[in-house]
Amino acid sequence: MPAEPADGGGSDLISFDGVPNCPVYPWWQLSPIYRSYKKGDPVSEFIRDVMLTNETSWGVVVNTFDELESVYLQHLEGKIGRGRVWAVGPIVPSGPTTDRGGSSKVVATELLSWLDKCQDNSVVYVCFGSQVVMSNLQMEVLALALEKSRVRFVWGVKEPTIENSGSEFGAVPPGFEDGVAGRGLVIRGWVPQVMVLNHRAVGSFLTHCGWNSVLEAIVAGVPMLAWPMGADQYTNAALLIEELRIAIKVCEGRDTVSNANEMAQAMADSLSENQSRKARVLELSRASLNAIQLGGNSSNSLDGFLKELAGLKSVNNSS
Repeated sequence: MPAEPADGGGSDLISFDGVPNCPVYPWWQLSPIYRSYKKGDPVSEFIRDVMLTNETSWGVVVNTFDELESVYLQHLEGKIGRGRVWAVGPIVPSGPTTDRGGSSKVVATELLSWLDKCQDNSVVYVCFGSQVVMSNLQMEVLALALEKSRVRFVWGVKEPTIENSGSEFGAVPPGFEDGVAGRGLVIRGWVPQVMVLNHRAVGSFLTHCGWNSVLEAIVAGVPMLAWPMGADQYTNAALLIEELRIAIKVCEGRDTVSNANEMAQAMADSLSENQSRKARVLELSRASLNAIQLGGNSSNSLDGFLKELAGLKSVNNSS
């Protein structure tokens, strides 16, 4: 395990030579669990043992598909054992999506009606998942970027939780919604994300790069603007930007305040430039849908996993 930089330098680069493509990350982007490890500490050692036990698992089921991460699935097989890694994704919601999730101040049918009036690939969808609540300063800069970009947009805003309640989080700047009326929608609370991403009007997605959001965007064939903020999101963003080339980075870090002008330009460009990025994500979209069809790689992988489980049950019943 790489040691913490002696000078506390959070920007020191840490490499993982045993992983394909040798990923490199600044120290501060590593998992907090990883960074907080203290040799000899009982809690740290317990967590480390639990993590390492994953490599001795009988098998692993992964929400991904071969065309997306084949080199990493092969690497995982080398750790777990051949035939013991089942890629069964993408697992995303299917069927009606307008009545899923929690509360929202916008009726899904009204949102759909608004999108129907927009031109193809003319809307930037902005959402940072179910956990991130942005600071008011971040909200101000993002609102300014949306205003400067002149693009049409749907902005899903998570309101403050108990952990970050008060006046410093999640506030849409006063007057912003009036200033962008007709061009943008601000939705407080839950957004029917799958429905939005699959609408013909949505041309790009500003996202925190959580894995569920990543897969939903890929299935929908929507390129991404990446703002990873923690956990696995830096790894996901690196995959999207550097390897798959279906996203560009506009910011990174949970507490970082972006440059409004640069973000505005990225939003505008995401709808008007780089057709190759759109072509690549559409190719992955087709591959993802083929993977889960009957006879596809993920469908076959799921069947194989179920047969393995059935075989284990038969052995247990006979013993």
